Amino acid sequence: MSRPTRRATPTKHTITTHNHYTRGLLAVKVRSRRGAARFRRFPLNRLVLGRRDANCGVVARCGFRTGRRFRYYQRFRPAMKNALLVASVGGARPHSLARLERMQVMEQVALDGNSLSIEQIVAVARAGARVSVAPQARDKAQRSRDFLERCVADDLAIYGVTTGIGEFARIRISPEQSAELSRRIIYSHSAGTGGPQPEDVARAAMLLRANVLAKGYSGVRLSLLDTVIDMINKGVVPYIQEKGSLGVSGDLSPLSQFAEVAIGEGRAWYKGELLPGGEAMKRAGVKPTDLTYKEGLGLINGSQVMTAGAALLVYDAERILKNAMIAAAMTADALRAVAKAFNPLVHRARPHRGQNAVAANLLRLFADSEIMKNLTGKVQDGYSIRCTPQALGPSLDTLEYVRGVVNDEANAAADNPLFFGDEGQYFAAGNFHGQAVGMVVDFLCIGMSEVANLSERHTNRLLNPTLSGLPDFLVEGKGLNSGLMVAQYTAAALVSENKVLSHPASVDSISVSADQEDHVSMGPIAVRKCTEILKNVRTVLAIEMMSAAQAFEFHDGRRPGKGTGVAYDLIRTKVPKLVDDRVLWPDIEAVRKLVEECAILDAVEAELGPLMLARDVDIPGPNVPV
Repeated sequence: MSRPTRRATPTKHTITTHNHYTRGLLAVKVRSRRGAARFRRFPLNRLVLGRRDANCGVVARCGFRTGRRFRYYQRFRPAMKNALLVASVGGARPHSLARLERMQVMEQVALDGNSLSIEQIVAVARAGARVSVAPQARDKAQRSRDFLERCVADDLAIYGVTTGIGEFARIRISPEQSAELSRRIIYSHSAGTGGPQPEDVARAAMLLRANVLAKGYSGVRLSLLDTVIDMINKGVVPYIQEKGSLGVSGDLSPLSQFAEVAIGEGRAWYKGELLPGGEAMKRAGVKPTDLTYKEGLGLINGSQVMTAGAALLVYDAERILKNAMIAAAMTADALRAVAKAFNPLVHRARPHRGQNAVAANLLRLFADSEIMKNLTGKVQDGYSIRCTPQALGPSLDTLEYVRGVVNDEANAAADNPLFFGDEGQYFAAGNFHGQAVGMVVDFLCIGMSEVANLSERHTNRLLNPTLSGLPDFLVEGKGLNSGLMVAQYTAAALVSENKVLSHPASVDSISVSADQEDHVSMGPIAVRKCTEILKNVRTVLAIEMMSAAQAFEFHDGRRPGKGTGVAYDLIRTKVPKLVDDRVLWPDIEAVRKLVEECAILDAVEAELGPLMLARDVDIPGPNVPV
């Protein structure tokens, strides 16, 4: 929750601009009253946003907090709210101040194993929110541990506790060997390859594993849970390689690299530096854990790395879809589309929530367009324009389904074995299997690839004079100028790549562990594919927006709509009108950054209010008057 607004007071220093953002530190240019300028670094978890105020706009308070006092303040006018960007912990994707203001940056996330949201995951992974464990969760976890210790004292054969694991489950292990078994489980399973996982994914994975332990069925000691929480809060981020998990029996290999750091080994990032795990823990003031019964499996036997990636993908996809609706509205506006195709009566007669949300948003975005009022006499448009709600809406519906499954998995007891202390029972089962997440991320790949498919067709209609009635490739001087011709080539290449990446990973399975683990989900591969797809979709949307902005230049000074006009104005601050051919990749990159950082979305929603998603639609029925 954001802190109460405090009037900005005369300050010792004024923060005038940002320099760069990296690994949880915000570098800002600070100018003193005497005029001297220098750069200072602030940990992002020390940045708190005040609510908007009629007198001073957004108040951002940056600095080292002592009690309730801050040393540095900055007053931002509303017009400047997109000018300063702050990054997330680990150099993840930056957010504008307006976006962080709307997120109401969470300072504390209390884990109970049941109520962790995707927004809370993002707050911890990217905005540095601190983590704690709810008292009732601690009590339940302790009861689970007490029950496990009674089972060990009774000399019961318990998988991974008093037996080996995998194919070696038939071999008994003495209680005295249990700690060594846990350590060797971590060593033997730490067999990944490839580059590192993004640090926001690693932080989210630690959070999700802590939430599993807080659920109270894993049978680990509270001291182990506290070590994981301490690592998150003090900024120790394990170096986890991106490849090697099959998405079943947990993300065994990547979580083992996290577990290495928890016991003072492996590698970890700390304050931007990659260090031996023990050194990172020492500098952060985190005491490595020792291990005992079940705790090797307790750290690694779940789907938390792939679920972490999936949660961040859901969060990002939601914002990409809103950008896609803005881009589509800009194209419809520039092409003087027949607005009757988006009438609410049409869409309530086909009550898909995503479709209805898209249609409603398009009408809001190009409302009051002077361009569209200049009628062409058309009866209807081509499918990619006329059917935008029907084509883009299912991607919104897909997102809602994926969000529900990922949120359920984030609060699941994804571990094995499970110890139900209150019921006095334990079970060796299969809650670690990642099929649920793998399949829905594959579904998300398809839904987001279709966003790019539609966007590229919009760009094609803008550039083709036969379809648009505008100059060839949106530039005068044809023959000498090629205009935006080859920008569409780039969009087409990315769309084609997405089609390949949309082949589902979860339909594959390779048996491992001497056929003990003979069906696997391949969910981590789905997450990596979807991550690349989302990158491509942002660029394809940027090309559509850039093309639509250029198309607006050929409408004799008529203004676009309320929302599309805001998008056009912001794009023109980064990319000037194309008069003669110039190198295009800087223009594409500039608009892509506006999409990635949600600057266009923030500006449009500041003008119109939040754009609707499928979950925001209430459809009373086709016969109810609009």
